[in-house]
Amino acid sequence: MSHIAYYRVSTTGQSIELQKAALTQADRIEHEFTDEGVSGSISAADRPGFAAMLAYVRKGDTIHVYAVDRLGRDAIDVQTTIRALLNKGVAVEVNGLGRIGPGVGELIVAVLAQVADMERARISERTASGRQLAKLTLASTGKTHRGKESLGRPIKADPALVRTWRAENSASIKKTSQHFKLSESTVKRYCVCA
Repeated sequence: MSHIAYYRVSTTGQSIELQKAALTQADRIEHEFTDEGVSGSISAADRPGFAAMLAYVRKGDTIHVYAVDRLGRDAIDVQTTIRALLNKGVAVEVNGLGRIGPGVGELIVAVLAQVADMERARISERTASGRQLAKLTLASTGKTHRGKESLGRPIKADPALVRTWRAENSASIKKTSQHFKLSESTVKRYCVCA
């Protein structure tokens, strides 16, 4: 009977250290499986680290995870994963919730997974509406919806002027960038976007 920890973070810029610290403080974790830079939108069984853990676990083992959403992409995937593990005789322990058992434990996880799904959808909606408002405000006023100057890429020169000067002088990208004191990548972007 092994105690196994599973950690997942969505981007390589994130760290599993917080999850690891929370799960290993009891010093009973014997094996660890990790998925770093793997999106939560991928079903649990399709994640390389999670799939390796599923192949490793046996009856009597306990899997420890930091949060319910580590066990699947959505509420249905989480419930399916937990049911499969419980049917295999593997215990599931969620940080802060404790051991998930059949029946009531599965019901609690189902509700929490559904709440996580709803929150993920609400965050997505708020982000999309914020982006739309910012675009509309920027287009009409030249400023962000909070009245600030745009944080987007500043225009360093008139792209049409750069293209025209380059064509009239049969200049290379390098010569054009030197003339306008722009980076070569900016000149390329101005000339390709025509």
